[in-house]
Amino acid sequence: MNNEQKTNRGIPQEKRQPCEVWTRVMGYHRPVASFNTGKRAEHAERRFFREPAGADCRDA
Repeated sequence: MNNEQKTNRGIPQEKRQPCEVWTRVMGYHRPVASFNTGKRAEHAERRFFREPAGADCRDA
């Protein structure tokens, strides 16, 4: 069974609700759905990272 089958099992498509994605832009949060075409493309190209545990910028 692939991932698509697992997530759709038991829930009819007409009862599913779209997920609203928010992101932090210039110090405040906005829904990605409100972005214009260029900003949506920029959001899709973003790369996410996680700092190592214990990393502190004051140690530099």
